[in-house]
Amino acid sequence: MIVPVILSGGSGSRLWPLSRELYPKQFLPLVDSYTLFQSTVLRIQAIQGIMAPVVICNHEHRFMAAEQLRTLNIAPAAVILEPVGRNTAPATAVAALQAMAAGDDPVLLVLPADHIITDTEGFQRAVERAAPQAENGRLITFGIVPTAPETGYGYIKAGAPLAGTGLFTVDRFVEKPDAPTAQAYIEAGDYYWNSGMFMFRASVFLEELAGWAPAIASACRQAYVDGHADLDFLRLDRTAFEACPSDSIDYVVMEKTRNALVMPLHVGWSDVGAWSALWQVGERDAQGNLLSGDVLAVATRNSYIRAESRLVAAVGVSDLIIVETADAILVAQREQVQEVKTVVNRLNAARREEARNHRKVYRPWGTYDCIDNAERFQVKHITVNPGASLSLQMHHHRAEHWTVVRGTARVICGDEVSLLTENQSTYIPVGTPHRLENPGKILLELIEVQSGSYLGEDDIVRFEDNYGRQDG
Repeated sequence: MIVPVILSGGSGSRLWPLSRELYPKQFLPLVDSYTLFQSTVLRIQAIQGIMAPVVICNHEHRFMAAEQLRTLNIAPAAVILEPVGRNTAPATAVAALQAMAAGDDPVLLVLPADHIITDTEGFQRAVERAAPQAENGRLITFGIVPTAPETGYGYIKAGAPLAGTGLFTVDRFVEKPDAPTAQAYIEAGDYYWNSGMFMFRASVFLEELAGWAPAIASACRQAYVDGHADLDFLRLDRTAFEACPSDSIDYVVMEKTRNALVMPLHVGWSDVGAWSALWQVGERDAQGNLLSGDVLAVATRNSYIRAESRLVAAVGVSDLIIVETADAILVAQREQVQEVKTVVNRLNAARREEARNHRKVYRPWGTYDCIDNAERFQVKHITVNPGASLSLQMHHHRAEHWTVVRGTARVICGDEVSLLTENQSTYIPVGTPHRLENPGKILLELIEVQSGSYLGEDDIVRFEDNYGRQDG
């Protein structure tokens, strides 16, 4: 029995402006029609003995994770919500506790949600080959056969081979090297990139963690025990989890244990750590360009150009990353895209919304897109999924005008309930409790015009919500 643990708590800031704090890269379709999160879940389905996944994610991403699993028709064993990020060791610890809650002691297959693997069958074979050793108490790490002297990854030095298994003992883990050292690792032939993927019994990991990092083990157990159910999610106790030290599986367990093995992988792996990685793994044209969306490239070479909402034309450029979204455009030299994180840091320091959210915001009931705004007014395009409803709410500082452009809306405004169809409208006064519902079978679309002295999203008082939200 193998329980996949999908670690989905990252922010993916180096893939800004597409990846943002509230809509990070793992939930984006960057390579094909599936998101990275969905691809991670799908690639493990054919592994022998695989069970339903345990998903660990930020509480603000919970509805995206649940919806993306639903569209795959995959029911998770649990979706555990982290109140704060504490790195991979605590996340895996609470997943191990959840996996053992029914009295079992399964093998955990720990996978980041934001990686690309092009050779799915090769990866599945490697997992099945490593599983018996994990069942016998060994801790497996998956090392990527390096294709270049990469300085952005940590490395694993393999020791002696384990006869007939394809695995090796772990000699040591090494930090990210400089370029000459990385080249020496490549030439040595027994160094592998540290992928951040692991496999071990739940009880074995918890025992090792208690021995090497008792503070983490204790805090995670307390956060799990004091956690509570929230709809289909499990919320960890905030106080206990915030007190937990932040550290990775590598540092607190794998570098110290005497039971580690490494399984080399050559499966077209990428952690998609920057826009240049998507250019490298994607299918490029004869000019070396990877073009996505409405792009016109003239005399342009070796560039990644992505258009999300409008035409992007490039003339006479080379080695560029150009990414367009509705509210931001990134232009960078392909070899300097690691500096995108600096851009995000500056946006956060300036409290710019472009670091946190897209113009189009996803909610469990649908979406809203701010299409115009100025002092004292804002215009939104709102969609509500069939059968869904917004919370019963009111605002202290703004009034709202709704005009239906498609579908049927059920509107609660104070004590009145009405049905609106296409081209009909209504007015919601300041301070009036109200609710918007879609009772129909097709998508509801409307235009909302807000007016008032303050139009921030935090001007909302919820009285009742189908999704258990107090915020977001």
